[in-house]
Amino acid sequence: QVQLVESGGGLVQPGGSLRLSCVASGSILRINAMGWYRQAPGKERELVAGITSGGSTNYADSVKGRFTISRDNAKNTVYLEMNSLKPEDSAVYYCNADIKRVWGPARDYWGQGTQVTVSS
Repeated sequence: QVQLVESGGGLVQPGGSLRLSCVASGSILRINAMGWYRQAPGKERELVAGITSGGSTNYADSVKGRFTISRDNAKNTVYLEMNSLKPEDSAVYYCNADIKRVWGPARDYWGQGTQVTVSS
């Protein structure tokens, strides 16, 4: 019943910018922490950025100073603004959220992923 829908991925040249969005919908009682992960070809999935319900953030060292995570609680939406993109940022980006449903325990939910390709 809970679904995370991502948008904003695509092909961009090095130095360019993209803004990813993820909207949660369904029988949601409460959304706790939200975050963005990525998985590059041949590599393990890694945390890119996370944000608590109160707005506290954390970032991977590789993106610190270039990426910004934010959320709009009224819209059940989390964003990832990506600037000064590098080829090594190319990956499938996944939205994640810790959600308490109206009926059921809280658990993590994942989006389907959106492809970000940084190439000239």
